[in-house]
Amino acid sequence: MQAGWTTVCQFDALLPDVGVRALVGDAQVAVFRLSRADGVFAIDAFDPFSDAPVLSRGIVGDVKGQLVVASPIYKQHFNLRTGQCLEDETVAVRTFPVRLVDGHVQVRQPS
Repeated sequence: MQAGWTTVCQFDALLPDVGVRALVGDAQVAVFRLSRADGVFAIDAFDPFSDAPVLSRGIVGDVKGQLVVASPIYKQHFNLRTGQCLEDETVAVRTFPVRLVDGHVQVRQPS
């Protein structure tokens, strides 16, 4: 592990369109590999509406051209690139930089 980055898993271990939850520093992070987009996305796993770490179990999709995950509890959609909630512009979740190193997914720890 390089300073500031946590290796989460091998890229090939991520199933397309299925999230996984990982501990990155002290943060619970939802990590997604999408079948319709290049790369991997990481957002805070905590749903701010239910205060439960469930976003990794949400359904991924596209809403008006935005890649999103829908919370499995109250169904709000969160943009995977920005963390912005589509239904409430005052709410967003953190996003985390992600990189691939030698076939492994690494997520940058929050500062």
